[in-house]
Amino acid sequence: MNLDFVHALRLPVVAAPMFLVSGPEMVLAACKAGIVGAFPNANARPIATLGAWMQTITEGLAAARAADPDAAIGPWAVNLMTHKSNTRMPEDLELIAKYQPPIVITALGSPKPAIDVVHGYGGIVLADVVSLKLAHKAVDAGANGLACVSAGAGGHTGTLSPFAFVSAIRQFFDGLVVIGGGIADGFGVAGAIAAGADLVYMGTRFIATRESMAPDAYKQMLVDCSVEDLVISAGLTGTPASWLKPSLCNAGLDPENLPPTPERNYDANRSLKARRWVDTWTAGHGLGAIRSVVPLAEVVDGLEREHCAATLRLSALSARSQAAARVAAAA
Repeated sequence: MNLDFVHALRLPVVAAPMFLVSGPEMVLAACKAGIVGAFPNANARPIATLGAWMQTITEGLAAARAADPDAAIGPWAVNLMTHKSNTRMPEDLELIAKYQPPIVITALGSPKPAIDVVHGYGGIVLADVVSLKLAHKAVDAGANGLACVSAGAGGHTGTLSPFAFVSAIRQFFDGLVVIGGGIADGFGVAGAIAAGADLVYMGTRFIATRESMAPDAYKQMLVDCSVEDLVISAGLTGTPASWLKPSLCNAGLDPENLPPTPERNYDANRSLKARRWVDTWTAGHGLGAIRSVVPLAEVVDGLEREHCAATLRLSALSARSQAAARVAAAA
């Protein structure tokens, strides 16, 4: 897949793959709205469900393109857990080879297991990374791009500032860079692109949409909460994540005294029943931008308006600076 697909998008945004939130309906809505739609393979259990989801997405997008060949329809992506605990990975890769998602985003492990399969049909591999050390390893493994999860991200989060992260990445990598972490409006998208990113990972903003698989109570909690209602802990999944305090309390947990860090296990063959993190909910710093539960297309419309306003502002500032420079040079 040629990386020029970025320029064909309506907005340089990825509806980030979110555990127990992103499914076929959200992916199709995102792609039809002109951005990248993505879902984690681990959301589809058992393996037969994953095949059904992939078929639904490929057929749905083919129908949309046939109905309107001129529409700006974004590509879809699968988020593949490559952690050694995922015993289902060989079967996941078989389905990836069959349905050929244009983009595969690896997470919680090296991108290497997916490289040959995805490159074999012309797709690209993005590696989800939270540090410069992991970014170097992913590039060395052959990833086409990096999904840089930064401070402020929901779910499994990072610690680096998005701007510092992308600046450091650009010192050694000229491939596709996706940046995420607290970006929830079109102004933030424009800022991230101006700083050197190619795409913006946006998750939290899309949870409270009608196409999301999140429970209604989760969506309403996002409307009601602010960044003051978040806590970061590795005590539930083994990896630091940003949790909504009210959801922890509802699950009988004390946000100020969460369990010790458990052993990490991301096996998509395991049942979701009786998992302590199934009924606890995550969010990033961007939840303050959520005012109500709306269709995903409506969110993208708003992002586009904000992005255009930000772009015009940057253009005006640039024009003034250039004019001042010309005056100074002529003096």
